[in-house]
Amino acid sequence: MNNAKKKLLENINSPDDLKRLSQKELPDVCDELRNFIIDVVSAHPGHFGASLGVVELTVALHYVYNTPYDQLIWDVGHQAYGHKILTGRRKDFITNRKYKGISGFPKRDESEFDSFGVGHASTSISAALGMAVASRLKNEKDRKVVAIIGDGAMTGGMAFEALNNASGNNADLLVILNDNNMAIDPAVGVLNQYLLNISKSGSYNRFKKDVWEGLGKLDKVGKKTRRFLQKNQHALKNMLLKENNLFEAFDFRYFGPVDGHDVVYLAKVLNDLKKIPGPKLLHVITQKGKGFKQAELNQTKYHAPGTFDKNTGKIHTYECETKNATKFQNVFGETLLELAEQNDKIVGITPAMPTGCSMNLMLEKMPDRAFDVGIAEQHAVTFSAGLAAQGLTPFCNIYSTFMQRAYDQVVHDVAIQKLPVIFCLDRGGLVGEDGPTHHGVFDLAYMRSIPNMIVSAPMDESELRNLMYTAQKNENKLPFSIRYPRGCGVNPNWKKPFEEIEIGTGRKLTDGKDIALLTIGRTGYFAQKAVKLLAGKNISVAHFDMRFVKPIDTGLLSSVFKNFKKIITVEDGTIQGGFGSAVLEFMVENNYSATVKLLGVPDEFIEHGTLNDLRKHCGFDTEGIVKAVVEMMNK
Repeated sequence: MNNAKKKLLENINSPDDLKRLSQKELPDVCDELRNFIIDVVSAHPGHFGASLGVVELTVALHYVYNTPYDQLIWDVGHQAYGHKILTGRRKDFITNRKYKGISGFPKRDESEFDSFGVGHASTSISAALGMAVASRLKNEKDRKVVAIIGDGAMTGGMAFEALNNASGNNADLLVILNDNNMAIDPAVGVLNQYLLNISKSGSYNRFKKDVWEGLGKLDKVGKKTRRFLQKNQHALKNMLLKENNLFEAFDFRYFGPVDGHDVVYLAKVLNDLKKIPGPKLLHVITQKGKGFKQAELNQTKYHAPGTFDKNTGKIHTYECETKNATKFQNVFGETLLELAEQNDKIVGITPAMPTGCSMNLMLEKMPDRAFDVGIAEQHAVTFSAGLAAQGLTPFCNIYSTFMQRAYDQVVHDVAIQKLPVIFCLDRGGLVGEDGPTHHGVFDLAYMRSIPNMIVSAPMDESELRNLMYTAQKNENKLPFSIRYPRGCGVNPNWKKPFEEIEIGTGRKLTDGKDIALLTIGRTGYFAQKAVKLLAGKNISVAHFDMRFVKPIDTGLLSSVFKNFKKIITVEDGTIQGGFGSAVLEFMVENNYSATVKLLGVPDEFIEHGTLNDLRKHCGFDTEGIVKAVVEMMNK
């Protein structure tokens, strides 16, 4: 950036400040905004490429629209860093995704400019339609509503449900399709190819413009023809256009494609669209990672790269707490490929997360047996059910928080039919800086409530590997859920010969006589550390890794309740209806008596922050477990 130029961004604390600038100054604002994002995110990690790609669009939107009265809804909220910076949060942006800092996604209680909370994909058009209809009912004729949908979110079925409903409501709504040919990984499916075809052909809108403007210049005959064509526009399209337009079929007036990196032209187009009533769609072509060479060349890697050198682009290595440990995601990917090489019935399914969950390993080696279905969790589950119905063994990997979107399919299409779909729920538990929209804290509770469902969680990498091996053998042929956390494990020697685990059995890790700790999943690691610390306080703790929430190990629990009157359960999930609740239900049903304390995620939405901060907040980190044991012993 040329230091001789007048600095503009530092004087923009609201869109009103932006509007005071001339149009010819807008490209300089974009340069400064892009460099500001690079400077901050390189040192304070977050999502990166998506926001770089919409810098010009963001500036143009706030330059043209009267925000926050006019409402912008950013689908896939990690596009919205520029939006946050221009709406009074520039000085606080360094706290982005940090504990007690600003959120990495638009959030209604953070700013009046954040019209709708977004984190999951494909929600913007529905929300915007609701807002537009509400404005009409309140007679707010001057209020504009804009949905900006991008990063593959248009592949989600909910987006099409909203498009289908919008024309019937005749709402004054603008949908901006930010088309960058990407989700986190490259976009997949026929819609992606369709958009690519549109972007290569300008004939459609050139035809509309030439015909419309030409008729307008004619005399009375031309005006009459215009009126006729307005009444018969569908017939005109069918007669004269070589290709129909998908969005026009939904009764959206389609405009585009336009260059999403020409801020002055975007501002002109948006000004024109403000004058056109009804549902309309602007197709904008952008490049994810625009302005940072490495992010342009490797868009998946720089989606959320962690800290990196802003000059060279070198990403700083993420160090695991345990030397030579492996991320759970990589354990899943390597194990799935190994099992698939042994069992030709195994297939892999993921909704747009092949790199994130490491199914990309199987996609590369076995492209005919691994499927990225796009941002379509409901379809992923029922597609898996169809595969299972024909005798295959599907491993359906969906992040825990995204599995919530397919709950009915799990119940209706899988569990009722007793189909042996193996659900691998990545990012189970608290996930850190992504915050409440992404914490995978409900799966143990919602999965255990479903009949026929096996619910498990490995404590470490070896257990994940062995649970996957067990699930694909699964002689009961029931749906099988395996949830595991984001990030590093603790066992560098996880890659050992497979061992089948008897379904519904736990294991004792340490003997003790004073109190029993019952853990599920990764929390066993914190409990193990707590047991050692408590031994130094002369408190003898027995620790049991339960492994299964359903069926729960009734024999082991009977032994625990017979031998201990003080019991603590620990889970990285909601206490309401979760693992601890299952233990209490067993106690009541079998007439046992004991003092039981549940540690886990309380009945609230947990904000963003480091995992250490959030576990401490919830009280199930090592220190929290020690504190709970000491307090129980002192009663």
